[in-house]
Amino acid sequence: MNRAPLKRSRILHMALMGTSDPSGEAEASEEKPFVLRALQIALVVSLYWVTSISMVFLNKYLLDSPSLRLDTPIFVTFYQCLVTALLCKVLSTLAACCPGSVDFPTLHLDLRVARSVLPLSVVFIGMITFNNLCLKYVGVAFYNVGRSLTTVFNVLLSYLLLKQTTSFYALLTCGIIIGGFWLGVDQEGAEGTLSWVGTFFGVLASLCVSLNAIYTKKVLPAVDGSIWRLTFYNNANACVLFLPLLLLLGELQALRNFAHLGSAHFWGMMTLGGLFGFAIGYVTGLQIKFTSPLTHNVSGTAKACAQTVLAVLYYEETKSFLWWTSNMMVLGGSSAYTWVRGWEMKKVQEEPSPKEDEKSPLGV
Repeated sequence: MNRAPLKRSRILHMALMGTSDPSGEAEASEEKPFVLRALQIALVVSLYWVTSISMVFLNKYLLDSPSLRLDTPIFVTFYQCLVTALLCKVLSTLAACCPGSVDFPTLHLDLRVARSVLPLSVVFIGMITFNNLCLKYVGVAFYNVGRSLTTVFNVLLSYLLLKQTTSFYALLTCGIIIGGFWLGVDQEGAEGTLSWVGTFFGVLASLCVSLNAIYTKKVLPAVDGSIWRLTFYNNANACVLFLPLLLLLGELQALRNFAHLGSAHFWGMMTLGGLFGFAIGYVTGLQIKFTSPLTHNVSGTAKACAQTVLAVLYYEETKSFLWWTSNMMVLGGSSAYTWVRGWEMKKVQEEPSPKEDEKSPLGV
């Protein structure tokens, strides 16, 4: 009866840590009291919420703060990738020097592996760059709606690239998300706060998030199934690929003329943004480990709702009833899609396979 959860835990642990069999750890967790397990889950979910929401607000400050006036979104993204790659290398070195104290896979830059990961790195660059560009041009309150089409692109690309069909109920939830997206765009326009450029970048970000998920599955074998190794190679590749963009777009010149270039506060905030970028990958995996992929998606949807409310309160904005309705449609459609897909997967797992039905009493 417990084989499926143990297998999920084993796969997740191997992907995150690059280690082998955590079955003993899973058994130990089952022996923990309910109150302790509930407290652990509450702390992990809270950590995910705080990290994710803080990263969005901090990036908005770095990308579009009137006090900074820093118009170098590519450099901000490049620096965050650089911090992430360096952190991965530091943790790998600590794990080698202090075995047992730090659990992190060994990292060595292999050019052959870097070339294998390169197609994914290009998509990864598009994902993080378009995410930041969307956040630069739209408000934090509209940010989730602006890049809400990831689920729709997941369905579309699964059909076009993987030839996977989608059920009617899942398509219905996608229709609700699209309706919420267009209503949100309409209401932003009615309030005079719509940025078509930011919305366009949000759609591209959604597309890249979907492509990133597909290419990640293809590239993982090249890094022995380790998410941390993939994170290291993705960010290392991104640092190299960003350099010509910084020159072509003139951001190095803009940075040279930046008034706060020598400010310790500015570089502290930039580094903090990189730390949040690294941490979000860890706390996401931690939340899935202590809950489940389905619960993680529900938590992400609830976090997006809280983030929107916080943004409206923080920036002292006034939104119409239809504007809030668009957000509820996007969040409700996303939650419904997660529930439908979870229910469908559970139904498939519970159905007996044809081979089992065909077996004789002797097991032949």
